[in-house]
Amino acid sequence: MTSFIILLCVGLSVAGLIFSLATWTSRNRESHRDRLLQLTGKVKRTKKDGDGALPSLIRGDLSEQIHAVERALARFWNIRAWLEQAGWAKVSPGQFVSVLGALAIGGLVLHLALLPMKAIAPLTAIVLGLLPIGYLWFVRGRRLKKFGLQLPAALDLISQALRAGQSLPSGFQMVAQQSAEPLGPEFGRCFEEQNLGIPLEQCLKRMVERVPNMDLKFFVTSVVLQRQTGGDLAEVLDKIAGLIRERIQIAGQIQALTGEGRLSGIVLLALPPALLLVMLRLNYDYVMMLFNDPLGRKMLLIGIVTQILGAVCIKKIITIKV
Repeated sequence: MTSFIILLCVGLSVAGLIFSLATWTSRNRESHRDRLLQLTGKVKRTKKDGDGALPSLIRGDLSEQIHAVERALARFWNIRAWLEQAGWAKVSPGQFVSVLGALAIGGLVLHLALLPMKAIAPLTAIVLGLLPIGYLWFVRGRRLKKFGLQLPAALDLISQALRAGQSLPSGFQMVAQQSAEPLGPEFGRCFEEQNLGIPLEQCLKRMVERVPNMDLKFFVTSVVLQRQTGGDLAEVLDKIAGLIRERIQIAGQIQALTGEGRLSGIVLLALPPALLLVMLRLNYDYVMMLFNDPLGRKMLLIGIVTQILGAVCIKKIITIKV
């Protein structure tokens, strides 16, 4: 029975890897089409085909071209938005989910084939399957943080361009040319969309959707209000840039003051798993009572739940919003 389960898992793992590679190649061929859809929406041909119909240049409805996996996850998690915010726009949701499945199945197979404690093999599969999500969350947070740090200098550059007599889109172009990733490409994309005829307010709202940054929302709101009511936009941008710099300075001070709490939390959360591994090495039979005995399994479950509650409490204590 164990051999059958291992063979089944190996087959599913191979199938998942093949599906991932196939999805990757198909999405790479469609990258230019997706880029055009994001910028201009659905585009129609102006010339009729032989049958007299006016087919779409990009056939099919946009909702039909989105991967089935993305539609299934859209109710719970906007995975495409997370991939774009992490700078992984070329990776499709189908590819990402395929990697998750392949890692989970591969971890299950390796645990059943090489490691003891077969009962916790599903836990190993879950942990390996969640690793890409954790890495995506880390990369996304780092990219958004870098965007926030670059924003004050970009606002100063736009303000100087306005004072020099240039237009706001020209200021966006200057930011795109002189700023590094991720801020430069985002402003460059906004400039390209505006050149294609999309209203500037709509381009700015799209940029806020792609980059959920509170300071960027302040900037977009000020630009929209200025275009509707008038006023000195350059002065407003200078004040917003100064406010952002003060917030960054206060956040750095808070980061330094809460460093001890973060370190204590890391030690307290890492100590039980590390101690479990040490005891497995020193006295294997003694630790296995936690997994074999019904009372031990209940105690293990209670320990995991309390660990999670402790992590949440420590996170609440050291998190101070500015």
